[in-house]
Amino acid sequence: MDHESELVSHTLTEQPSEISDQEEGSLFQDALPWVIGAVTTLVVFLSILIIGLWAWAQIEDVQLGGPASSLLSWEDQYRDMTGIEEVSEFDGSGVELCIVDTGIDVSHPDLRDIDLVSWNDFVSGIESPYDDEGHGTAMAGIIVAEGGLTGVSPGVSLMVAKAIGSDGSGTDSVIAEAVDWCVDEGAEVISLSLGGAQGIGSGLFTTDALEQSVEEAIQDGVFVVAAAGNDGDDDDGDVESPGSVEDVICVGGITRTGATWSGSSQGDNDGRLWPNPILPRQDPDKKPELVAPGHEVPVLMASGVGNGVWWGWSSGTSAATAWVSGSIAILLQAHPELQRGGAQGGEDAIEEVKSVIMENSQMKEGQDGHDDHYGYGLLSVKSLIDSFGNASDAGTVVNNGPLKSEGGGLDKEDQAARRMTARVPPVSSTKAKV
Repeated sequence: MDHESELVSHTLTEQPSEISDQEEGSLFQDALPWVIGAVTTLVVFLSILIIGLWAWAQIEDVQLGGPASSLLSWEDQYRDMTGIEEVSEFDGSGVELCIVDTGIDVSHPDLRDIDLVSWNDFVSGIESPYDDEGHGTAMAGIIVAEGGLTGVSPGVSLMVAKAIGSDGSGTDSVIAEAVDWCVDEGAEVISLSLGGAQGIGSGLFTTDALEQSVEEAIQDGVFVVAAAGNDGDDDDGDVESPGSVEDVICVGGITRTGATWSGSSQGDNDGRLWPNPILPRQDPDKKPELVAPGHEVPVLMASGVGNGVWWGWSSGTSAATAWVSGSIAILLQAHPELQRGGAQGGEDAIEEVKSVIMENSQMKEGQDGHDDHYGYGLLSVKSLIDSFGNASDAGTVVNNGPLKSEGGGLDKEDQAARRMTARVPPVSSTKAKV
């Protein structure tokens, strides 16, 4: 046995430790087809998988991917600055909010689950919602987006009036008609991310159809939020209309550092005689009343009008306006007594909310009182809600149905000729700022 063991051991150690070059080449040639076959199969499988995912996304209309990480980071910064995260128990549910703009693209993946309760196209009369310019979708997303981006108050019952055309402009009379429609439909908040020249006599009396409709909406207890304007780099001295109307909540824009966005329009609160007579404005109605996110604000992109992506960013007081409009909806959910049909609702409620904005907004360093660019300060949603005491039962919603505004806006051709357009700024990073 010992001998046999030694023999075996000896025999094994005599085996060659390496195969010959000829044998190695033979083995490689034998294995190569298998390697090529395996790689080919893997490539074909991955190609089929990618094509299948693409086809599924097309058939099911599913968006693969999401917003860039930078957009999500910017959104988080603005939500933190304005205190939205501190009132996460409220989402605007039960509050009817009306956007007057270029329309809405409901095919956007972040808008598929919205509560769109009413739509009206004052430009072309098309019955189904659409957006042929993109600005309206961007503003709607700031308020109601759910998915890639998160809106300020995604639970609101949304109404959309298309009064701005594909060129980004609309006449006073058409926009006034849209505002009247919002009021008749029962809106609690009207968001106007647009602006133009003030009507003759603005601040004393007005011959402007849009300003008249806005004033009548406020008299009915509807909160109207409007943009200060984007001419800060070449300012004409005052905010745009209808943000200039006394009880409108006029909104300027800030950057992610809390500084005034350079394009945000300033208010003329000392009064003037020329070119348009304006009485000196008094607290809490000095313009703008407050500021909100207005620089590189993450927004939704409508299909067919951008660069093929669903998400982008927008700079302008339009974005700031939508941010405040959604925040007012949160306030009205928390305190339904302030709604137009509530126990404390009406025009007095609007003035009371404006007083609270004056007293509880976040002023910039060194600010003492109203600033013609920064208003009474940066929007603070939590402070706004807390200022009215303990929030009411979130499930209690006041809804008296549509309320008719009497009188309506004047449809005057001379006004349309005097101020042909109410402008909206660019939708996204793909267009230059105007």
